[in-house]
Amino acid sequence: MLEAAGVSPEQETVYRLLVTSGGATAEDVSRRTGVSDAESTRVLESLVRQGLASPTDGTPRVFRPVPPDVALLPRIKHTADALDTARTEADRLLDTYRETARRHDAGQLLEVITGAEALRQRLKQIQVNAREEMLWFCRAQYVAMPSGSNTEEFEALARGVRYRVLYEKAFFDDEGAVDNVVAGVRAGEMARSVPWLPLRLAIADRSVGIFPLVPGGPQGSPGQPTTALVRDSSLLDALVALFESYWENAVPLHLSESGDTLATDDTTPHPALSPADGKLLSLLVAGVADKAIASQLGLSRRTVQRRIQSLMERAGAGTRMQLAWQAARRGWL
Repeated sequence: MLEAAGVSPEQETVYRLLVTSGGATAEDVSRRTGVSDAESTRVLESLVRQGLASPTDGTPRVFRPVPPDVALLPRIKHTADALDTARTEADRLLDTYRETARRHDAGQLLEVITGAEALRQRLKQIQVNAREEMLWFCRAQYVAMPSGSNTEEFEALARGVRYRVLYEKAFFDDEGAVDNVVAGVRAGEMARSVPWLPLRLAIADRSVGIFPLVPGGPQGSPGQPTTALVRDSSLLDALVALFESYWENAVPLHLSESGDTLATDDTTPHPALSPADGKLLSLLVAGVADKAIASQLGLSRRTVQRRIQSLMERAGAGTRMQLAWQAARRGWL
């Protein structure tokens, strides 16, 4: 049992005897283990060399055990550290191997999936294997996984996987869609809404993604859906960046006070802006820099920045890009 710490089975047997008895001579060890005196002496001396036992000066010599916390724990820690280092290096070598394989074999990078059932199974698989985060683009009119049938999401949420899901506006026209999104948000899903999404997309842990190669669904190709599974690559990085750009400008969805329907932070009437704020916002959306806006309006740059921040708070926007989008939705422009 102590071989991982560099202790042989015969050494472990004798060391355990010393620990349980408090000490023993070579003759004692020979009598209790059934080996010769010479063999007992050899094992005891090997324990001394390894720092597991210490002999007395008298005759016959009595070998006493070095306490396990002194003799074994540092040795075990050293072994564990070495294993951790080896494991880290093995992971690096595996990454290098996979990167080399992808460079020489496109099949290691991109896999074509044909058919709704095959697609459904892959979507389930990547969620079962997800450990940190799932990113989704949910468009209207499903191709392979009807709304409400994705039980893997709830299992993943329960084990701590974060879900960020973007829904296009038309998605909520599907029967039962709102109730299904409510159930997801209640379970921990982070949901946002946008007017339109460019494609269907699922990404697990930023390491594997699934997206269509040809348009699918009722408005797409009449044949079987053809999708691609892509692994770590510049293409996957681009898909993640696409998701993040849409996420940043989307409207957050949360549960209403009753907890049975969806609401946004945008539930109250929006009075028109003052002429001064309207002009400032128009210049901002047009891409004019703060310094130039200040010059145009006869204000200090700090005042311009303060008024922009006030407009962001009023619109519930976290960035200037979100402010522009919210301004368009509210009819401020």
